[in-house]
Amino acid sequence: MSLRLAGNPTDPVPPRVRARWVVPALVVLAWLVFGTVTASFPGRLSQVQTNDGAAFLPAGAEATEVAHLQERFAGGKIQPALVVYERATPITGADRAAISADAAAIGHLDGLAGPVSQPIPAPDGKAVQVVVPVSGVDGFAAGETVRSLRDLVHAGLPAGLTAEVTGPGGFNADFSEVFGGIDGSLLLITALAVVVILVLVYRSPLLPVVVLASAGLALVAASAVVYPLASGGALTLNGQTQGILFILVFGASTDYALLLVARYREELTRQESPRAAVVTALRASVESIAASAATVVLGLLCMLFSELTSNKGLGPVAAIGIGASLLTSLTFLPAALALLGRAAFWPVRSAAKHRAGLWTRVSGLVGRRYRTVWVVTALALAVLAAFAPTLKSTGVSQAQVFLDRVESVSGQDTLAEHFPGGAGDPVIVVAKRSEADRVAAAVGQVPGVVGARVSSDPGTGAPKVVDGLAEIEAVLSSPADSGTALSTVDKVRSAVRTVPGAEAKIGGQSAVQQEIRAAAERDRAVIIPIVLLVIFGVLALLLRSLLAPLMLIGTVVLSFAATLGVGALVFNHLLDFPGSDPSVPLYAFVFLVALGIDYNIFLMHRVREEAHGLGTRAGTLEALSVTGGVITSAGVVLAATFAALSVLPILFMAQIAFLVAFGVLLDTLLVRSLLVPALTVHIGRTLWWPGALRKGAA
Repeated sequence: MSLRLAGNPTDPVPPRVRARWVVPALVVLAWLVFGTVTASFPGRLSQVQTNDGAAFLPAGAEATEVAHLQERFAGGKIQPALVVYERATPITGADRAAISADAAAIGHLDGLAGPVSQPIPAPDGKAVQVVVPVSGVDGFAAGETVRSLRDLVHAGLPAGLTAEVTGPGGFNADFSEVFGGIDGSLLLITALAVVVILVLVYRSPLLPVVVLASAGLALVAASAVVYPLASGGALTLNGQTQGILFILVFGASTDYALLLVARYREELTRQESPRAAVVTALRASVESIAASAATVVLGLLCMLFSELTSNKGLGPVAAIGIGASLLTSLTFLPAALALLGRAAFWPVRSAAKHRAGLWTRVSGLVGRRYRTVWVVTALALAVLAAFAPTLKSTGVSQAQVFLDRVESVSGQDTLAEHFPGGAGDPVIVVAKRSEADRVAAAVGQVPGVVGARVSSDPGTGAPKVVDGLAEIEAVLSSPADSGTALSTVDKVRSAVRTVPGAEAKIGGQSAVQQEIRAAAERDRAVIIPIVLLVIFGVLALLLRSLLAPLMLIGTVVLSFAATLGVGALVFNHLLDFPGSDPSVPLYAFVFLVALGIDYNIFLMHRVREEAHGLGTRAGTLEALSVTGGVITSAGVVLAATFAALSVLPILFMAQIAFLVAFGVLLDTLLVRSLLVPALTVHIGRTLWWPGALRKGAA
């Protein structure tokens, strides 16, 4: 006779008990295997970036058509790099010999798309430029070629002679250099910010690791989808989009995790079984988390209505990131919580009730002074919003895009000091060969144009003709991306139209910048109303009301306007920025409205749930008490992750980082905590019209 001891490993485990552990364990294991196999994809995204301006424009834009025609004239896609040599005194014979030797050596570099030009002396005799036709077929390879070019020209120069590489190839290489570190420094800073905040929120070292693992797996999953799409040309990925993808995935994943974990912690006070608490928390949270994700995804996909290819790429890329965040938050995270049980909150084992604390006091204030609270809050936001029209968003020059002084910028300044401002990047006019000379003559008469000539074949000296078309290069007196140059482009367009039968088209960097700015301004007018309509539809379905969505959208738009007002004051007067890209307000709007609605969804979904039993007033105050801490924590995490974008020394990214981080905090701490609940209490049951609460709810 044998005794069966408790805990004997030979004892059969009941199937239901075994399933409780096996299913979560398999889910976690499957995600870990997937993450291991696809871990390289985030780092590989920089290899499929496209950062040149022409790639941002739609295929039908005139400057894009000219860019494609230029490829036919040149025999391939080219990103010309300009090497500018300079001496404080006139160039010496030894300098000329060194420059000629460099030009010969440059011709042997890999990645060139044609012969290197002969050295071109400046009129003042103190500088020389060499045009290097870098192949632009592969943006990553083009950046490597320019880096090799810089290593070559910086070495072995006579004392007092300097060399810098600029031009389109140099600028694109510097962009690639900046954005190439996204998968390193940006991810590290973002992860550290998330960990610090989560440790402060949960006072646990284990739970932040689980949340961070969920975010990391979401990033890997998103990158594994984006990489083949970008590599195959199905969407355009640039450095800005990649940076936003990384930040958005970490921020959204952490937000969803905070919401689920908070509900799980709440359920642990009611249930003995942690696994049952996870299931209950998941069921209670899934609707609001899914609605939040759907709102952001749909808002981002509205970018597909943009004329700019870069914006069309951002929409699906960021939407893929949100989808991946939702997937890991609803699968990996609850499975990991089920396995960890109460140990997830170690060393704090108990889940304190929410009654005592700051948010109970805030809830009490809203309940007692709701009229005063919403009026004062709305007035404060309106005062800040009054400064929004002063935000300068008409565009900046390419040199002003970098916050650090990179070589392409200093080289451009050197080039402009000794050569006509647009010498390195002329306006390109493509016209019928029969009228090319007349077109060149007309362009040459335009004020601001230094000279215009029909391009010739280097070998024969005859005009280069492709399918009956000729290429005219017009050198401007101003830098290609300056405001003066863009005005000159308009005059060039008018001039070529006076030549009958020429069918001339205008391209080049100046035309590209002009069309990008025009498209960005058009996008603001078209996309913003579409985003508002889409978000209204999602909210109406979720809250089963028409008035509540109008109120929520109104508060978020007011918050957005106030954020722009603060941004204008900070950018114009505190940081003295030269202006901003025209796309900055649009990006800020899409992110702030979509993400701001996120927190209102979290709050109002709980308000409606509580209002069925307690009535609208009491339900609002209860929901504010319960969700105040978690939603504020989520807002702080999202603001911190977006603030991490400021580590990239790019003006656009720094401005987006500030606007979204500040806007999220403003929305979290002021709009969602005071304005929305105070308005909800004031409006009362009518807010749910034409829907209705359960009978008996006030």
